[in-house]
Amino acid sequence: MATIRDVAQHAGVSAGTVSNVLNRPSYVSVVMRERVLTAIAELDFTPITSARKFPPGRERTLGLAVADLGNPFFVDVTLGADAEAKLLGVGVVIVHNGLDRTREEQNLDVLIQQRVHGIIITPVEEENARLEQLAEQGVPIVYVDRISGDRPCCWVRTDDVAGGRLAGEHLIERGHRRLMYAGGTRISHQVDARFEGFMRAAEEGGGEVERVETESWRLEDGARVADILLARGLGELPTAVMCANDLIALGLMQRLALRGVRVPEDIALVGYDDLVWAGAAVIPLSSVGQQREHLGRRAVQLLMDELLSPETHVHVHEELQPKLVIRNSSLPRLRTTSRS
Repeated sequence: MATIRDVAQHAGVSAGTVSNVLNRPSYVSVVMRERVLTAIAELDFTPITSARKFPPGRERTLGLAVADLGNPFFVDVTLGADAEAKLLGVGVVIVHNGLDRTREEQNLDVLIQQRVHGIIITPVEEENARLEQLAEQGVPIVYVDRISGDRPCCWVRTDDVAGGRLAGEHLIERGHRRLMYAGGTRISHQVDARFEGFMRAAEEGGGEVERVETESWRLEDGARVADILLARGLGELPTAVMCANDLIALGLMQRLALRGVRVPEDIALVGYDDLVWAGAAVIPLSSVGQQREHLGRRAVQLLMDELLSPETHVHVHEELQPKLVIRNSSLPRLRTTSRS
């Protein structure tokens, strides 16, 4: 059976243009519409629209595919999505993919078998052929957090470059110049975006940044970063560290404390996400806050708009702004101190 991609190639246009011809024809010129409609007829293409419809007597149900429920960030996103779905009288089927791409593909198939009307996903990896296939088949999909490019679908995420910049500017203002960033390039695009913003702020403020790779987002990754630092000796430590998320920062803080390194006197720390745990730590953790529950709520709103108004719906790409929450872990160092 022909797909939207086949039609697009046959007509010499993008898949997004074919989608607009099918769902928002007023957005496409008459000439382009005719070209796409001719390709549709020649390929005998039939769009699968059953996922968009709400049969009488059947509860409206959304699928929510979560990358990692072991990370409290995703738990909060899920709670926000579920709260909004409850408010709108919509059911939610939640699947946990455990950062396993194969499991993610299996769970997507489960959601389709459950005949959900649309899918919200925090993908394990942004590039996933199964997701593209579902979109081509007419299944409405909304991405949350883990997406970097322009896609013919809705997505909502945090401006992570801005978040990294907030952390870098704060530490520079406090007088830090020997800086470190803890977060691995293999985790996700977001980790690199946060590093980019942090690096820009540091360079503009005359600071130097070293990056230490981590395998994941876990507490134990923070502990391993601490071991790397402690092996150098106290005199070789950076004066401040930004961590890619709060779990890494809390693991780092705990291991440093056990080895007699003081936070923030010896090393200042800033995390990312502003989890409940950040403020509850023995040394309250400064953190770049994301609107975690709002990410989930907004994803449900965008998906429901597409389901209820497919003829007028316009795909939205929404970037939420982070906010730095300053606590004890990055205070009180100032510019007037002697160590650089």
